[in-house]
Amino acid sequence: MNANGSSEHGPRQGASPDSGSVGIVTPQDYTFGSTGEGIELESGTRFGPVTVRYETYGTLNAERSNAILVAHAFSGDAHAAGYHSPNDHHAGWWDSMIGPGKAFDTTRYFVICSNVLGGCQGSTGPGSINPETGKPYGLSFPVITIDDMVKVQCKLINHLGIERLYAVAGGSMGGMQALEWAVRYPERMRSVIIMAATSRLSAQAIAFNAVGRNAIVSDEYWNGGNYYDGDPPARGLAIARMVGHITYLSEQAMGIKFGRRLQARADFGFDFEDQFQVESYLEYQGDKFVDRFDANSYIYLSKATDYYDLGARFNGLEHAVAGCSSKFLIVSFSSDWLYPPYQSKEIVFAMMRQGVDVSYVELESSYGHDAFFLEIERQAPLVSSFLEGLDG
Repeated sequence: MNANGSSEHGPRQGASPDSGSVGIVTPQDYTFGSTGEGIELESGTRFGPVTVRYETYGTLNAERSNAILVAHAFSGDAHAAGYHSPNDHHAGWWDSMIGPGKAFDTTRYFVICSNVLGGCQGSTGPGSINPETGKPYGLSFPVITIDDMVKVQCKLINHLGIERLYAVAGGSMGGMQALEWAVRYPERMRSVIIMAATSRLSAQAIAFNAVGRNAIVSDEYWNGGNYYDGDPPARGLAIARMVGHITYLSEQAMGIKFGRRLQARADFGFDFEDQFQVESYLEYQGDKFVDRFDANSYIYLSKATDYYDLGARFNGLEHAVAGCSSKFLIVSFSSDWLYPPYQSKEIVFAMMRQGVDVSYVELESSYGHDAFFLEIERQAPLVSSFLEGLDG
């Protein structure tokens, strides 16, 4: 980990606006559909209206051919780059990759990032007001999937008047969305960039998600998901975050950053208070997460990642990618034990057997799953050269 710390799904301390940032950005909203309409979810339910919170960086060219959609990870949001005000000290979650002269060069590309369906940062989710009741949806919000998120993103891209994207890119859950784009809308993009992702979760990853959800619903303030008029299930959500955060790191990264060092004491206290630095760090991450995320969204989005199994929907991964016509760059990280490299290789091998144009890189890294946020110096040139090569 770096000195600032990081989390796959949290606001990141960024550079100042004069160091290659896109500068001040303003979130925008797009709403479509009426009550009971909008989109047909994978479950078969018709759902609407839907509001999509999004941000854009750079300029769309006259041909509308330079747009790149960036999909965010589990608890990310539409704020991928820049700052929301001159006093904002936190840049967007991928500010190190998006901006003038960066991997997603905003002097060349028009970059779009939207908050996913089911999220809690401006797009319609369980914390949004149900127009039929005038109250938050809570658990009456329909169960959603990665496929549903992509359908909503496609509505946004249509709204922006873009017929074909230059690229769709994302890491982790964002990588799942990028893969789904390539399969569902193969004619809608030239290229796809997938980082630290998978076509399906392992039993271990599903288990960690289950622990997080159980921590939330066991909280005394859970109230069946109807907590919006009172205290939220803050402790349960914080514990869910702590569990999730462990999966984003590697044993080596945690050893380097914390080891067995004690926190503000010279020896064991022989009590049950937090004593090790790693304990205090996880408590901090959990408490900070509660301030910006909705517990219901955690439940819905984690279930959406559990459900994602691209190969199962098409009677095998090879059949799923057979119709892909985009050029792919797939990147994995050696110490990622949440979505380990073998899962990326499964996608790559399936594509190779189907003649899909795919490039694959496994980067040696000690950062674990969070590496796609941290290994900028090595992954940025890969992305830049890949995108530039599309016109070669």
